[in-house]
Amino acid sequence: MAMMRLRREDPRVVGTFRLHRRLGAGGMGVVYLGSDKRGQRVALKVIRPDLAEDQEFRSRFAREVSAARRIRGGCTARLVAADLEADRPWFATQYVPGPSLHDKVNEEGPLSPAQVAAIGAALSEGLLAVHDAGVVHRDLKPSNILLSPKGPRIIDFGIAWATGASTLTHVGTAVGSPGFLAPEQVRGAAVTPATDIFSLGATLAYACTADSPFGQGSSEVMLYRVVHEEAHLAGVPDALAPLLAACLAKDPADRPSTLSLSLRLKEIAAREAHGLSGGPLENGTGGGAGWGSAERRPSDRPTGQRAEEYARQRTERRPGGTPTPRPKSSRPPTPRDASSRPGGPASGAGARTGGRGPAPRAAGRNGSRAPVRTGSGARRPGPDRRLLRQRVVVFVVVTLLVALGIAAAQGCQGPVHGMGTQRPVPVTAYGGGSVSQDASAPGA
Repeated sequence: MAMMRLRREDPRVVGTFRLHRRLGAGGMGVVYLGSDKRGQRVALKVIRPDLAEDQEFRSRFAREVSAARRIRGGCTARLVAADLEADRPWFATQYVPGPSLHDKVNEEGPLSPAQVAAIGAALSEGLLAVHDAGVVHRDLKPSNILLSPKGPRIIDFGIAWATGASTLTHVGTAVGSPGFLAPEQVRGAAVTPATDIFSLGATLAYACTADSPFGQGSSEVMLYRVVHEEAHLAGVPDALAPLLAACLAKDPADRPSTLSLSLRLKEIAAREAHGLSGGPLENGTGGGAGWGSAERRPSDRPTGQRAEEYARQRTERRPGGTPTPRPKSSRPPTPRDASSRPGGPASGAGARTGGRGPAPRAAGRNGSRAPVRTGSGARRPGPDRRLLRQRVVVFVVVTLLVALGIAAAQGCQGPVHGMGTQRPVPVTAYGGGSVSQDASAPGA
């Protein structure tokens, strides 16, 4: 969001907040960037001096504060403080960092279908919370949507009105922005949640084309087109055009509800994002260049026995393909690393033999790899010698354990030294039988 220095006529302190910059100015007042004693930043809106004595504008300002207090949801700026009885009424909301949708499109051009659908789905959820609070925004447009790192936020409820109420303007006038107003607002009829749906459709069309769906011109020309002409959606992507056309229907009853619009935009966002990622892979995961994609990084590819198993599974899963039997080898498989693969970092004309990369390993007479000489001159055993050494250690340990077990079993069966002479003593057991008991045992 663009910030400007404070002007000479601007206040420096309002309530308990110190003002730092101008954020913008509208028909009702000026918005400043301020902070409290704890350092919390706020967007503070102060009504214009010439309107402070107008009771109609004071009522409208009070309605904005009341609307902001009733709305619960993460898609609007949270109300922090307000003073409606001051000489210049003001209220402060949570400061939302990030550019407006208008500035984003104006600087970078139209957004992708996936981005537009994602923003529209979030805004639909925000409008659902606004409408559940019994409020209609009535001035939803690109400059009133901020793109924060946590998602889009709806701001400026300056002309918001309770659901079903008529406008405060006189007959033949309309409050709002030409090109984003609904036809019923131009006619001066009652506003409903469908009014915001029309404005949201025009806003999303702007995000797709960087222009209003009713073109450019004077306010009178724009208002006439909104009421009597169809919206121009030639530049809107096919995935969004039918839904936005339904949002821009002249009759409010023909527009989708806020909930259905949110669900449909979520579906479009998911489908478009999936299409941009390159489609599903053979294992059913999503595409893209990251983890799980068809093009793996060399360090992520399986090596050795895992590589052979991976290649076999891919062959068996290929449609219409037949499993390829693996040739049996008389010697155990040897693990390989990235340096032994053709085209790996240590092969080809660009391989380094005495620098940073590992040198190619020469095969011995029995097919085993020879020890590798590192850059420092020290020799270290190859993978085959380490594997042989591990097997020898395991064999020795197992042999010792078996020998100890046999010795322990034989010792338990022989005479016990130091316990004296043992002789069997008959002992009567249950059932009339007899067993032998050691005479040297206690109680014999």
